[in-house]
Amino acid sequence: MSVLSTSSAPAAGASSIPASHMTWATRTRLALMMFLQYFIWGAWYVTLGTWLAKSLSFTGQEIGWAAGTTAVGAIASPLLVGLLADKSVATQKLLAGLHCLGGLLLLAAAGQHSFGPFYGVLLLYALCFMPTLALTNSLAMRHMADPRRQFGPIRVWGTVGWIIAGLIVGGLGLEATAVPMKLAAVSSVILGLYCLCLPDTPPIADCEGSNLARLLSRDGLQFLKVRSTVIFIAASFLICIPLQFYYAFTNLFLNEIGIANAAGKMAGGQVSELGFMALLPWFLQRLGVKYLLVTAMLAWVLRYLLFAFGYGTSGVLMGMLWGGILLHGVCYDFFFVTGQIYIDRQAPPALRAAAQGLIASVTYGAGMLLGSFLSGRVVDLYSRPGPASAHDWRSIWLFSAACAGIVLAGFLPTFRDVADRSRG
Repeated sequence: MSVLSTSSAPAAGASSIPASHMTWATRTRLALMMFLQYFIWGAWYVTLGTWLAKSLSFTGQEIGWAAGTTAVGAIASPLLVGLLADKSVATQKLLAGLHCLGGLLLLAAAGQHSFGPFYGVLLLYALCFMPTLALTNSLAMRHMADPRRQFGPIRVWGTVGWIIAGLIVGGLGLEATAVPMKLAAVSSVILGLYCLCLPDTPPIADCEGSNLARLLSRDGLQFLKVRSTVIFIAASFLICIPLQFYYAFTNLFLNEIGIANAAGKMAGGQVSELGFMALLPWFLQRLGVKYLLVTAMLAWVLRYLLFAFGYGTSGVLMGMLWGGILLHGVCYDFFFVTGQIYIDRQAPPALRAAAQGLIASVTYGAGMLLGSFLSGRVVDLYSRPGPASAHDWRSIWLFSAACAGIVLAGFLPTFRDVADRSRG
């Protein structure tokens, strides 16, 4: 999973710290921050469902709600960031406090064995962790002279951190244990202490008001009334419902059908993400926004079909499973990154940060929260006893494919993009 959407430049009213000559030392410090930030998330989140199902015997609904704690954090994080980072606390100090507290909470969560206490502690952790996604982006951008050019090569180290976490957890066979969560907890405290060594990033007095206030202004309401914008926001919300099936249950699925080092293999999705990110400008130039978004939604359907038919009584068809995993780059880059570009282009300059924040809350917040509830219910519906598998995964993935297909069928004939039409 990747970062919450943020503007490609500092928010309105958030003037950058002078950085005309960002040194290699600063680049290295920011890259290490990104690496640890996503190493933490990748270490515990990917294998969460496997541990909860196999070791703690949690139901699918309980696993779905646990995975959905990050969605609650995504909804709440803009408020927390706005109250603290923009007004009263230096960003590096706020990051240090959130990560150190988060590490302790994650360690406490790893020691719980019943759902109620586990969920409560994990929810508190998510409220600490999710704001740090935007805060690390903000801190990095404020020390760049040209964030549009300089941010990507630094942010990519976050994806590398997620990949390394998956390779470690999968390679050591830790997926059904609490060790990944403990590893993430220790890494969180280390990152918290490291944040105190990051460049000083004092708070900003945002004279233009909150993101919500900007969106409720006359310009903001005018922007939100545009038909293509409304359709895109609705599609972004709906596509995140089947997306949560992948995030919450793929590792459990692969383990149940007997795939060794499932977490390590799932890291291939992030490798794919890096590759398709490099190809995105080429595809965007040739296909335009609409058909890149359509390609992404079609890839979602195909991914779940590959999972549904990649195993059976005759054995596992690993090539099909690899295909579903490696489609992650198309699913994520072609939809979410293209969507961020689209919103950045459509929104007036003063509303770009607010619009990106809205999309983040709609997708990784509301959409994935609903997806957490629905995916858990569906997984429980298709649970079954048996030595080979505890779930009817084919039916689960076909349901997910159908959900993505419905969104695609509604989006294709209704979405129009002026820039795409002007390309001829």
